[in-house]
Amino acid sequence: QVQLVESGGGLVQAGGSLRLSCAASGRAFSNYHMGWFRQAPGKEREFVAAVNWSGSTTEYADSVKGRFTISRDNAKNTGYLQMNSLKPEDTAVYYCAAARIAYWSGIRTPANYAYWGQGTQVTVSS
Repeated sequence: QVQLVESGGGLVQAGGSLRLSCAASGRAFSNYHMGWFRQAPGKEREFVAAVNWSGSTTEYADSVKGRFTISRDNAKNTGYLQMNSLKPEDTAVYYCAAARIAYWSGIRTPANYAYWGQGTQVTVSS
């Protein structure tokens, strides 16, 4: 089991920044790839970004590429999502998740993630 707890969400004006954290406990966090997903009201959960178990490989949704940066610190069992140049359309509940899959090509698929946090709300005002 891996327990994940997100923090760092809040209300920010368009153009502002937030840094989300995902604290992991339980089984070795470094054994898992980590992803961030988001879900806006009335919409399906969508992939935002992912980082592999070592931090050497990242992937981003086109909608956030160049604005968001995913990272992790395995010594602290913590993952991060730095969000810059925020837009109102970034408003959603953000979830971190842990996956242990053999093929990186599956990293955007929510069903491939075994563990999920409870989510943190991000609201971007115009």
